Amino acid sequence: MKKLTRHYKRLHYIRLRVALLVIFLNIIAIPSWVSYDGDEADFYRVYLNGEEVGCVGSMDGLDDMLVKARRTVASEHDGMLYMDADLTYDASSVVFAPVDDEDDIVDRMEAVLRKSRHSIGIDSADDNYIHGYTLKMGDYIANLESVEDICSVLQAALDRFMNDGSYLAVLTRDPKRELNVLTASAEKIDVEEYWEQQDNPDDSGLPEPVRSAGFESFIENAVEDTTLDKEDKSFFDYNYGLMSMAFDDNIEVTDCYLQKDQVISLDEAINSVVTMQEVIDVYEVVEGDTLSGIALKTNIPMDKIIDLNDTLENENSLIRPGDELVITTTEPPLAIRRMEREYIEEFYDAEIEYIYNDEWYTTDKVTRQQPSTGRRNIVAETVYVNDKAVERTILKEELVLEAVPKIVEVGTRIPPTYIKPLAGGRLSSGFGRRNRPTKGASSYHQGVDWATPVGTAIWASCGGTVTRASWGKGYGYCVYIKHPDGRETRYGHLSKILVSVGQSVSQGQKIALSGNTGVSTGPHLHFEIRIGGAAVNPLKYLN
Repeated sequence: MKKLTRHYKRLHYIRLRVALLVIFLNIIAIPSWVSYDGDEADFYRVYLNGEEVGCVGSMDGLDDMLVKARRTVASEHDGMLYMDADLTYDASSVVFAPVDDEDDIVDRMEAVLRKSRHSIGIDSADDNYIHGYTLKMGDYIANLESVEDICSVLQAALDRFMNDGSYLAVLTRDPKRELNVLTASAEKIDVEEYWEQQDNPDDSGLPEPVRSAGFESFIENAVEDTTLDKEDKSFFDYNYGLMSMAFDDNIEVTDCYLQKDQVISLDEAINSVVTMQEVIDVYEVVEGDTLSGIALKTNIPMDKIIDLNDTLENENSLIRPGDELVITTTEPPLAIRRMEREYIEEFYDAEIEYIYNDEWYTTDKVTRQQPSTGRRNIVAETVYVNDKAVERTILKEELVLEAVPKIVEVGTRIPPTYIKPLAGGRLSSGFGRRNRPTKGASSYHQGVDWATPVGTAIWASCGGTVTRASWGKGYGYCVYIKHPDGRETRYGHLSKILVSVGQSVSQGQKIALSGNTGVSTGPHLHFEIRIGGAAVNPLKYLN
């Protein structure tokens, strides 16, 4: 009996150890197994180009694995690779199933891609296709035969803005791209050392630009800028000339198979890159600008500026500071950004100073001080995109003659507006000289007439105070209104007056009925606007 008890105890102990071992193994194996999760798929057998590369419990991250594999395979080849990458899978639901490690799946993907990388391409026996390179920058695309041609085209774009060859167009792989896409940069070189290297290349192959020269130049400039305070520097302590250069457009170069008629010659490509093309630009109007002045400043005919802008009717059209006008400029298709340090002796104008008067209307303006141009010597770093200056930093300034600013007092109040004083009506007589319509009438019409039936409602063109409401000789029955901006409106030949002197009226308020009184040839309203007591053409002031 004791032996049987000991036997059961031993069996129980063994079962306990086995159970603990199973639990331990499950814990260790959890990352490599998937468990049953209802009716939804939770197990995927993955294939690349028809070959099984592994099993996963989720499709999340599978695309990243493929990208990683493609990058690895692409980095093993100097040219552009053409690889099939057809990713498929079989999905199922399982209770328990092992899954593969991510690194193992990536390794298998790489092996499959290596098999396919030579199977895609153009048959070399096809005479219609050649291996070439596509240069893309902004909207510009060109197909050339070799990398050397691409570099020559980019170098031609740089050479337009320098005469010492101190910057070299260099192609490098774009680390952000999955495939072998090249990008371009402008590298500063030591010209003499570079050409010595060209004549005596080392065993590594084609000479590279002397990048240390650019770094040494940077160090020299840094030392120059820190050894002396700006106040202690003379104009002779600065280095001048081209300080930096770069391509302002995103440049992509890819190798590919091209039809022969798609490839252009090197001369044609260079010509297309350096030839100036007309592009649309915007000019912001500044204080003192006129259309004729803008035409001279931008070297664009004034009639062309008018044609480009719908807001302009003719050369007399009003323009205000801050207005933006569409103009055309000429630029090459490839934009080059450069910074030049320059010594400049220049005349300059101080910024206009404004005095704001809350009692005046925005149409009121008085010049309190006339400007005077100043003169200064400066060291400036100017950033150009092609030939257009886009930014300037002044490093040192020496005043020879200080500029005197123009001081202008302007109002801040919004001026009142004027509306047509009646509904409808036919314009029967305009402002200015005319033949006398009847005896006693003036040959110089100081307002405008609208023919309208007797009894038509007449409104106040603008709010103000009634200064006259009575008979007025040739006017017949009339109303005068004084407005807050100092102007006056007059309404004549009325049949009935509905307001009195001293009364305040609002814009659009009914003040009278039209008639045919005074010196008149028929029922109509005579309407005037006077500024400073002088009659002006009302039609120019009505909204």
